[in-house]
Amino acid sequence: MRSLLILIDGLGDEPIPAWQGQTPFDHASHPAMDALAAAGGVSFLSICEKDIVPESCSCILRLLGVAKQDIPHNRAYLELLAQGRDISEYEMVLRCNLAAVDEKGSLAAFNGRGLTAEAMRRVAQACDNVLRDIEFIHLSEYRNLLIMNKEAAVLDCDVRPPHESVGGNAEALLEPLRRQSLSISYFLNETNKRLAPFAHDGLHYVLYPWGASARQTLPSFTGLHGLRGGAVCKAEIVAGIARALGMEVCIPPKATGDVDTDIAAKAEGALNLLERNDFVIAHFNGSDEAAHRYDYAAKADFIARIDKEFLQTVSSRYHEPLKVVVCGDHVTSSVTGKHGDGCTPVVAGYLNAPPRLCVFDSYRQILDFLMKESG
Repeated sequence: MRSLLILIDGLGDEPIPAWQGQTPFDHASHPAMDALAAAGGVSFLSICEKDIVPESCSCILRLLGVAKQDIPHNRAYLELLAQGRDISEYEMVLRCNLAAVDEKGSLAAFNGRGLTAEAMRRVAQACDNVLRDIEFIHLSEYRNLLIMNKEAAVLDCDVRPPHESVGGNAEALLEPLRRQSLSISYFLNETNKRLAPFAHDGLHYVLYPWGASARQTLPSFTGLHGLRGGAVCKAEIVAGIARALGMEVCIPPKATGDVDTDIAAKAEGALNLLERNDFVIAHFNGSDEAAHRYDYAAKADFIARIDKEFLQTVSSRYHEPLKVVVCGDHVTSSVTGKHGDGCTPVVAGYLNAPPRLCVFDSYRQILDFLMKESG
């Protein structure tokens, strides 16, 4: 029996006072998920279990069966693989956010707040070819990568993630990295000059490098489970994970990695992948982005749209027995905008098969349900 994991990034959340303590999942309308739960079950559990960092790379790899010791410390290398690129053993890659800074020098936003996608594309053009020693790669909107020669001091330098650092002094946050690399310090000085014309409404923009990683090999999905696997996604980290594991990847043309993504196209992609693969993961990143913006209403609406435009479509058009799990990877609080290691809803059940109780106590039981033939 084939399996489908519908991963709603950052699905777990905190109670929202304006909704009398409901979370965005509680508040959202999701009749297809409710029907799945009625025939199977709903659980609330932590994927992180307090032994891994509550972020997408580690949690998704855990849900795909990768052992803790094989999970990369940082994810930039996997995001590079998503671009069809690789690096040598002598190079490293860093994530690099376009961040907004206010008049007091505080980090106002980790995601280029106030700029359109087109403006962020022009920012990326302005930051290209600054230094021969550093290659700048624009991914999408505020997301970028830097490739440079490997420096052990940079790999060991734990710069605080920008989405966890809003409100902090931007220069102080980046100072440890500047001290470790003259190349990065020069690069930041030059890009600050090039970004000056984009300042407006009391905000100016800086590049925020972080999360350096080296080349790393992961076990194959087939080797782990004896199954063929596929992924429909847009987020670079998920595409990179899937490619590193040797899974088939589908990226719909109008997928965006945010709440405006083409959900119907992801349903088509999942149905297509299920024709050739034993297991498919469908990843939705917009819920995480909405929570980082403190927009709990948009998060609830996005969950409702996934139910209507994805799960209802798959339920009506897939006619073979299918194991289905809908869950998050970690908590993303719409109150604080930060990740957490608390509990996420996990809805599980069978389509086109007799009802069976599906209630889980840990991520290991989710894995057993999805990856073992008997279900």
